[in-house]
Amino acid sequence: MKDTKNSYREVEQSTETACSSAGNKLLDDIGNGMSRQMGEAKLLALAELPSRYSTTPLRSHNKDSETLIADFSDTPDLVCLSHLRWNFVYQRPQHLLSRCAQERRVFLIEEPIFGPNPSGRLEVSRGECGVWVVVPHLPEGLSESAAWAAQQVLIDGLFAQAQIRQYILWYYTPMAIAFTRHLDPVVVVYDCMDELSLFEGAPRALKELEAELFSCADLVFTGGQSLYESKVNQHSNVYAFPSSVDVAHFAQARNLTLDPADQINIPHPRLGFFGVIDERMDLELLSGIAEARPDWQLVMIGPVVKIDPAVLPRQQNIHYLGSKTYKELPAYIAGWEVALLPFARNDSTRFISPTKTPEYLAAGKPVVSTSIRDVVRPYGQSGLVRIANTVSEFVAAVDAAMNENPDESGWLCQVDAFLTQTSWDRTWARMMQLVESVIGVRQPFLIQFSQEHGDDLTVTAP
Repeated sequence: MKDTKNSYREVEQSTETACSSAGNKLLDDIGNGMSRQMGEAKLLALAELPSRYSTTPLRSHNKDSETLIADFSDTPDLVCLSHLRWNFVYQRPQHLLSRCAQERRVFLIEEPIFGPNPSGRLEVSRGECGVWVVVPHLPEGLSESAAWAAQQVLIDGLFAQAQIRQYILWYYTPMAIAFTRHLDPVVVVYDCMDELSLFEGAPRALKELEAELFSCADLVFTGGQSLYESKVNQHSNVYAFPSSVDVAHFAQARNLTLDPADQINIPHPRLGFFGVIDERMDLELLSGIAEARPDWQLVMIGPVVKIDPAVLPRQQNIHYLGSKTYKELPAYIAGWEVALLPFARNDSTRFISPTKTPEYLAAGKPVVSTSIRDVVRPYGQSGLVRIANTVSEFVAAVDAAMNENPDESGWLCQVDAFLTQTSWDRTWARMMQLVESVIGVRQPFLIQFSQEHGDDLTVTAP
C-alpha cells in the first residue's frame, strides 16, 4: 500500500495535470464522435478556470487523515453524489450511507460552495459514522459549464489521492452526471428520493440530465410508492424503497419525561412538527389551526429554507424552535400530544414520502396529515394516521386523536405490528443484495474481457 504522506504530496502533481488531462480527454471524445460544439464548449469551460486553480486541491480537517487510504481494500468503495448537505437534516442518505460505511469506504460529495478564493479545493472530513464528506469549494463567477469542469478536476484528484479504483457510483442528484460521466464504476445506482424537478428553483438542465442518468444507471431506487409509479416505465430495474425508520431511536420518546429547555415552558396541549420548513408547508393551514384553537400550542422544529421567514404565521401559540439534531428529536416528540404533517398539496409534494411518518408512529404519537399520497397509502388506509385537509377537518382529527385511548382502541398495537415490517437495516440490506447481484452478473464478463484483451484489470469480490 502506498505511503499515506507520499499520497498527499502526489495529489498536487496529479491535480496540476488534471486540467490538461481533462482537455486531452475531451479532444479524444470529439474525435470519437462527441459533437464539436459540445466539445468546444467544454474546452472553453476548462480554459475559464483560474490559473491557480489546482494549487490547493484538497484539505482535510481530520487528525486521522491517514485513514483516507482504504480500510476495506478488497471491497468496492461507494461514491455518492448528493444535493443535500450531510450536516443539514438527518434523513434518507444519512441512514443508508452510515450503514454502508460499516462495510466499505463511503465518500459523499456535496454540491459546491462558491467563494472569493481564486483557487478551487476540496474540503474533506470524516463523520462519526465513518462517512467521508467531500465539499468542493469553487471560485465565484464560474459559468455552469466551468463549474462542472472544475468539479471533474477536483474529483479526479480525490480519486487519485484516496486510491479509489473499484467503486459504486450512487446518485441522489442527476445534476452530478454532468461532471462524472467520464468515470468507470462497477455499478451505477440512482436513489431517487424526491421529484427534484418539481421543487422550487430546480435547475433547467435537471430533466435532461436525469434522462441521461437513467440511460447509464444499473439500478433505480425510489423513495416512495408514488415516485416508483412515476419512474417505473423509464428504466428496466426500478425498485420502491419507501421511507423507513429506526424504531428503537424514536421509541425512546415513549418513556422520556424531561422536556428540553426551550420547550419546557410551552403549555399543553402541544401539536408538533419536525423537518424542513419550506414551500411544501401549508402555511395557511398552520395559521388557521392556530387561530381556530388558541389553547393549542404548535411546536415547529426545523430549518426554514427557500421561503422568506417573514411569511411564516406568527400567532402567539406557534413556536419556531429551529433545527435540532437527530439525537435530540425523541426528547421533543415525547412532550407532544399529537404529531403533524401539515403539507401543502402542490407539485413539490406530489411524490414525497415523508420519513417522519413512521418516526412519529415509532414515538407512539397519534399523527394527523394532509392527504399526501404516500401517507394515505398505507398509513391512512390502515387507520394508523388520520387524514385531513381543511382547518375544520384538521381540528376535528386532532380532537379525536387526543380523546382516544391508544391502548383501549388497539391503535398502538397496530402501529407496533406495522413497524416490525420495516427498518433502515432491512432496507439497506435489500438494496445491497440488488447491487451485489449486478456485480455478480458483471464480474465473469470483466474477467473474460481481461483475459482476452490482456488488460491489467483487477476484479474484487464485494
